[in-house]
Amino acid sequence: GYDADEAQTDPVESRDLIQCTNEMNVNIPQLADTLFERTTNTSWVVVFKSLTATHHLMVYGNERFIQYLASRNTLFNLSNFLDKSGLQGYDMSTFIRRYSRYLNEKAVSYRQVAFDFTKVKRGSDGVMRTMNTEKLLKTIPIIQNQMDVLLDFNVNANELTNGVINAAFMLLFKDAIRLFAAYNEGIINLLEKYFDIKKVQCKEALDIYKKFLTRMTRISEFLKVAEQVGIDRGDIPDLSQFTVVAPSSLLDALEQHLASLEGKKVKDSTAASRASTLSNAVSSLANTGISFTRADEREKQAALDQEQSRLQALKEQRLKELKKKPAAATTDSSPVFEEGGTINSAPTIDLFTTPSSNNSISKAAIELLDLQPAFQPSLPLSTASSWGGFTASPTAQQQQNPQGLNVDFDSVFGNNTIANDLDSTVASSPNQGLTLNGHKLVSNDLDSSLANLVGNLGISNGTANTDLHWNQP
Repeated sequence: GYDADEAQTDPVESRDLIQCTNEMNVNIPQLADTLFERTTNTSWVVVFKSLTATHHLMVYGNERFIQYLASRNTLFNLSNFLDKSGLQGYDMSTFIRRYSRYLNEKAVSYRQVAFDFTKVKRGSDGVMRTMNTEKLLKTIPIIQNQMDVLLDFNVNANELTNGVINAAFMLLFKDAIRLFAAYNEGIINLLEKYFDIKKVQCKEALDIYKKFLTRMTRISEFLKVAEQVGIDRGDIPDLSQFTVVAPSSLLDALEQHLASLEGKKVKDSTAASRASTLSNAVSSLANTGISFTRADEREKQAALDQEQSRLQALKEQRLKELKKKPAAATTDSSPVFEEGGTINSAPTIDLFTTPSSNNSISKAAIELLDLQPAFQPSLPLSTASSWGGFTASPTAQQQQNPQGLNVDFDSVFGNNTIANDLDSTVASSPNQGLTLNGHKLVSNDLDSSLANLVGNLGISNGTANTDLHWNQP
């Protein structure tokens, strides 16, 4: 059900996977196990795409991903993988086996040195240039092993026939450039220390350098394939300078020095000539390293430019979407969300607006305040007062009309005078009054009511009423 012509890894899916590795709530082991599970498929397309996705995350994803892979005892077990569904399945199965071996070796290298050689800091103050001799002699063979497995992919230009193997080759090409740059800096550091180290270390260092020369030849062949498949010539490092100038003279000087340490008879050579030979070789290697570094920087810049253009396209798309949406109209109505998910834009009722007529009350306000027609107070209205035992009894109107609340909105909200407000609260008609402890308050006559109260207090003749209790019992 898979078409090889449509098998190229989707860049959108790759970006999503990379983003997943950067999210702290994403389970990295589960993500990796999902990719491992897909490599058990019988289709070469599914397996190859799973390998390229894993490689992509190892290179561009969060370091937590490759850390998890390095912590596993087993990774890809595809040494016997074979897709017998067709001729192309047979051909691609060979590269799947080689590719899985490289990914396994890449994870093992990280486990051994606790960093990725393709991501280490480079330059005169880089990791490989500042490493001490003992650690350097242990680290360079690890790079050599990873480089060997990478070059064992051994693909020709005419075998890059579909999107999956092309994607895998591009990832291997980028790894080869960065890996060889770190390898090259380690060799420079080793050569600079060569004439100052012990005899055993010199022997080991000479063996490392000879292996380095053979890998120079293999990496040159790998880069030729990259050029044949259309990779820009400016993105391919140039190894011609070192392969022509350095090997013969430098190798002879290194062998002569080791022989002298072993007590063998050697050609007469001055320290100045050896220093000159070493300086030329190191300079040539440094130029080679610069060439690899520039190629890597161009690749990084191209990736940044591509990401910037993608972000710009998303920004323009978002602006177009905003322009298409009509401006929200401003109304005096307040939207209300109903149960069905719709919006009710009916005008709201303002209970605090002064009515246009002093004697009119809006129907909505009456309905709102008259929610309980048969309202009966749950507590008696006649209660003892803490100010001398005054008790208040319901007004006549309240006793005669218990069916509703008689509210004068004009007096409540300040349209009448203070006297009228007091009158409306004391009685709703001139013929009704309020009684306090048997003393009647005269309606619409504030002076008479106050006089009755004063008489009750007994302070008009200078004597206080001793029957009053000013403190509550």
